[in-house]
Amino acid sequence: MSNDSAVLPGRLAGPGRRIRRALTLAIALLAAATATADATPRPTVDVQLLSISDWHAQLDPMSVSGVGDVGGAAVLSSYFHRERADNPNTLTLTAGDAFGASPPLSGQFDEEPAVRAMNLMGFDADALGNHNFDRGVAHLRSMTELAEFPYLAANLRNAVTELPLVKPYEIFEVGGVKVAVIGITNPEAPTLVKPGNFGSIEPTDPVPAANKARARAKQQGAQVFVAITHMGVTSFDPATGEPRGPLVDFAENVGGFDVILGDHTDIQYSGVINGALVVENRSKGLTYARTTLAVDPRNGRVADRRVQFVTPLARTVTPDPAVVDMLAPYRAMLAERFDQPMGVASDVFPRGGNVERLREVALGNLVADAMRERYGTQIALTNGGGLRAALPSSYLPADRSLRRASPGYAPGPPYDLVMGDAFTVLPFGNTVVTRTVSGQQLYGALELSVSALPAANGRFLQISGFRFAYDQSRPAGSRVVWADLADGTPILRDSTPYTVALPDFVNAGGDGYTMFADGAGITREVMADVLLDHVRARGTIAPVVDGRITRVG
Repeated sequence: MSNDSAVLPGRLAGPGRRIRRALTLAIALLAAATATADATPRPTVDVQLLSISDWHAQLDPMSVSGVGDVGGAAVLSSYFHRERADNPNTLTLTAGDAFGASPPLSGQFDEEPAVRAMNLMGFDADALGNHNFDRGVAHLRSMTELAEFPYLAANLRNAVTELPLVKPYEIFEVGGVKVAVIGITNPEAPTLVKPGNFGSIEPTDPVPAANKARARAKQQGAQVFVAITHMGVTSFDPATGEPRGPLVDFAENVGGFDVILGDHTDIQYSGVINGALVVENRSKGLTYARTTLAVDPRNGRVADRRVQFVTPLARTVTPDPAVVDMLAPYRAMLAERFDQPMGVASDVFPRGGNVERLREVALGNLVADAMRERYGTQIALTNGGGLRAALPSSYLPADRSLRRASPGYAPGPPYDLVMGDAFTVLPFGNTVVTRTVSGQQLYGALELSVSALPAANGRFLQISGFRFAYDQSRPAGSRVVWADLADGTPILRDSTPYTVALPDFVNAGGDGYTMFADGAGITREVMADVLLDHVRARGTIAPVVDGRITRVG
């Protein structure tokens, strides 16, 4: 028998065994260290997005019943400064119509106060909505030049020629994270402004445009992807509560977005759709959203997303003095003209919550009556989307002894009305057109008016001098049951002529009223001036709804 120790297969004897044990221990220690490192949470950066929707140059706070003054540029600016102090890794965004359909404080000065306020409020980017084109491409170009932030639109063909400062997207570095912000314009935007206001610019399909812009931004190193879209939620499924509308359709069809910010429809919403956090605020600064993304800066992975809606109450902050001082000379110039008395309202003429886009309202009756009576036509009509404020409006006269619905004034009713109210209700500068239409044209217009119901739409008509009934249960295009003149004479679906007063916007085919876009009509006076004279002639006006539009099914 040999004195050598037997060596079993797969084992080391003597020193070899000790080496193996040492190696095993080292491997175990390394594995434990790796496991511990993997178990330790990687540090993330909280990227904060502050966003408002459909601001429409609401430079002054709005009075909200039971709440008080809310929003306004100086108040929002103070909130935003405080938010950025708490988290410097912040982007401040909105998605179109931050000006346009504006109160006189901005609208009477070519919208410069709105953009200058946005500069002071610290906006980082804005998209383009339909109302940004209210004054045409040349005016919009001047606004992009005034802005200290980029305007973004990925789905506008020919924008590079007409609006050279507008980009498809912008990449921001926020706390070491590269965030791509991609802008989207609502595809139907050209139909919502005067024909020709878009120049040669044409909106394209938002989905492929957004996906293409995202891919390019990713190639340039972007890690987090945010879409700012001038599209909104329009309704909710009555059975499931699920949202509907262009914003939802967009979110369901794009890919790889972390956050999609909506706009345009004055609906507050947040939810996850197709992997993206989708957020929309109330309009005019009544709310803003604070969206927080916990992001790993090494790989851009979003570990957590959350959103909180904030009501910017004026009483809780000191208004930003930089904004207050900037607006002061504009206020002084405006007061010289617009603080002049117009009349008295026995009560409020409501507007808001889309009522003027769903049914007959007293304010619509007032405006349509003013046009019809001024020019002696048989009938008058105006699109609900053209009515932009209640009466009395959010306009703030210098004289605080006036009876107004806003805090800080003498209480009403009745309420004292001033010129600024007329131009706040009707801010577009539209003129009245008088013309003759056939019964067939009129029925076509009425069908279009109720075609979007039960959803709200700016094309819904407010009328004077006639009545009509519709059945919402019927297919769109065949809903109008009957129409009569005010004296009961049936309006026939034929070539019978009727004289009508209507806004030049509608007469040119705006809001889809192509049946009027035949070049006919006589241009009259500015609608706000017509309303102003109508109220002055009466002295006191009362809100009346008298059954001009009836739903029968």
